[in-house]
Amino acid sequence: MRHALVFLALSTMLTASPGPPDTIRVLSSVAVRPIVEALVPEFERSTGDVVSRDFGIAAAVSGRIDQGEAFDVAILTPALLDGLAAKGHVERGPHPIVGRSGLAFMIKAGAAKPDVSTVAAFTRSVLAARAITYVSTGASGIAFLATLEKLGIADAVKAKARPVTSGDDVNANILSGTADLAVLPISEILPVRGAEVGGVFPSDVQTFVVMAAGVNPRSPHAAAARAFVTYLTDPKNTPVIRASGMER
Repeated sequence: MRHALVFLALSTMLTASPGPPDTIRVLSSVAVRPIVEALVPEFERSTGDVVSRDFGIAAAVSGRIDQGEAFDVAILTPALLDGLAAKGHVERGPHPIVGRSGLAFMIKAGAAKPDVSTVAAFTRSVLAARAITYVSTGASGIAFLATLEKLGIADAVKAKARPVTSGDDVNANILSGTADLAVLPISEILPVRGAEVGGVFPSDVQTFVVMAAGVNPRSPHAAAARAFVTYLTDPKNTPVIRASGMER
């Protein structure tokens, strides 16, 4: 009888023991990379789960998901998440907002900062720049081109534009001197060594790049994925959001 009771106790303990940790695969816009990288370690320590992350241009990440790449959490613009949700790739919204970042000029560290104190000054600075680089398919690049059209200077800037396909290419253009101004969300400028924020766009021509999170409805780790999204968007993490150059 004593042996039977011991066996029963051990069986109960084994049955009640937690299962293996989940590995949560996150596909995300590079705009929130500083936030994700800052918050993942504490989440992993507190849950025992592992967060695998892969960053890229939001439109490109959305395309990869659309083509069937495996993921558990996607962090993209609300419009892209809505498009993926309509196809069943992401749970339907509303999708919680991780943060938003305004656009700014990036310059090489120590270079003269452009005058962006007014829209008129901003326009003069853009026209005076030797070369301007941006990600043509990124949310920031698309917004910048729309701003140029609004100001009526798109054609004048076209000849000195250096459009590229990734934030790394933008960084390289600034650090190498290929361009003297770059357009990116503030959150993507702050982590770049050798570069700095040259000036935030004036409010009348400012565009905010908003990032939200969505969960794959077919994820085998859906519960852990939702817990990670909840952690990212917890108000207690607002100081981390602000330190990264974003806001809630």
